[in-house]
Amino acid sequence: MSMQRPDATGLRQSGKALEDSFFARENARLLEKLKKQEAEAAKRQAFKDANIDSEQLIDALMDLDVEPGAMAALSIVPLVAVAWADGEIHNTDRDAIIRAAEEGGIAAGTANHDLLENWLKTKPGPELLATWKEYAHAIEERLDSVVGNELKGRLMTRTTAIAKAAGGFLGLGSISKAEQAVLDELEHALE
Repeated sequence: MSMQRPDATGLRQSGKALEDSFFARENARLLEKLKKQEAEAAKRQAFKDANIDSEQLIDALMDLDVEPGAMAALSIVPLVAVAWADGEIHNTDRDAIIRAAEEGGIAAGTANHDLLENWLKTKPGPELLATWKEYAHAIEERLDSVVGNELKGRLMTRTTAIAKAAGGFLGLGSISKAEQAVLDELEHALE
């Protein structure tokens, strides 16, 4: 009994089909891996653009799947809460707050800057701060103490600078009782 062997052309075609199938699957896998790496790099850059330069903190936030937009809100809401602590914001206060925010890494022309300016014009409702506290506490309890303290320090340093910029006589570095109460409330949420 003799077996029929495929001719060379048929064998080449079958081999080519097998090769194409293998490489199509492998290319799809590699393309997905590349897209994932690009998305991670973009997310890391977004954290750096938000003035978070600690790789350890960025790694921890990425492990928690915190989005840069959520981190931006986490850093902006305390600024707004302190700014409105006394119930009103004067133009000189608003200018000082914007200047301090820009010095702290919230660049003019960005969505974060626009959001801050909007909240300085129109006081947000109390639910914003309540939501911030819940989210801040949830993040804080999931971070190890070193990274958690770093995040807390960054948030409170910038927020305290805003309180000093907005408070006092002609904005000269004094923190009002109402601002201090908000600072204490924010700090407590980060414990």
